[in-house]
Amino acid sequence: MKVLIIEDEIPAQQILLRLLGRYFPDFTIMGILDSVDTAVNFLKHQTPDLIFMDVELSDGRSFEIFRQVDITCPVIVTTAYTDYALDAFRNKCIDYLMKPIEDEAFRESVNRCMQLCGVTAAQKTAPDVTAYAKPVHKHHFTIKLGSQILVIDVNDIAYFYSNEKSTWLVTRDGKQYMTDDSLTAIENEVDPAKFYKISRKCLVGLSSIYTISKYFNSRLKVTLSPKNIEPVIVPRDRVQSFMEWLEGA
Repeated sequence: MKVLIIEDEIPAQQILLRLLGRYFPDFTIMGILDSVDTAVNFLKHQTPDLIFMDVELSDGRSFEIFRQVDITCPVIVTTAYTDYALDAFRNKCIDYLMKPIEDEAFRESVNRCMQLCGVTAAQKTAPDVTAYAKPVHKHHFTIKLGSQILVIDVNDIAYFYSNEKSTWLVTRDGKQYMTDDSLTAIENEVDPAKFYKISRKCLVGLSSIYTISKYFNSRLKVTLSPKNIEPVIVPRDRVQSFMEWLEGA
């Protein structure tokens, strides 16, 4: 399912992302919006399967969105106030979650939405027995940019690298973002079929490898796209496993 989050408070955004990642890891996060205006513009061109919507946004109340654009997907309201329940159900919102959101209430609400959308039990992203298990592979990364949180799909990531005790994420279109995670932590979260840790400083995505050439001392030199600042060298003791990874990908 494709999910849109409309919420202007960063802690609340992070809670929703954590809950979705824990219980419904295969859901796709389309974006996180913090205002009526950005939500209206987004919904004029995109159609999510589910919306989580706070009431009090940076430029007004979210119910104004319903007056400006036709929303056909289920909407779950998340708020710290009880005053807006009637408005929520008048706008055909399927549930009303009070903050702080409880895990069980969240799961029940999303499962109810899935039933309304015709998602069968076999299609659910995580059965109840594994609901508390961490996803095997991460599907997206969140990056803090001032008061905003950027959601980057793992398929849009070219590679990660470390530089002066900082870890950077590089997208396929050449944008770079600092991340709080260490390279080792990221290695354990991503799909090993798609990412390979060439050295302690670089974790490359298969799609980012442009050329591979022989290098002295039986090593390999890898050219990435987008190009990395420093040369990417495969150590001699990793050459065999690197080539096996390439051939098996």
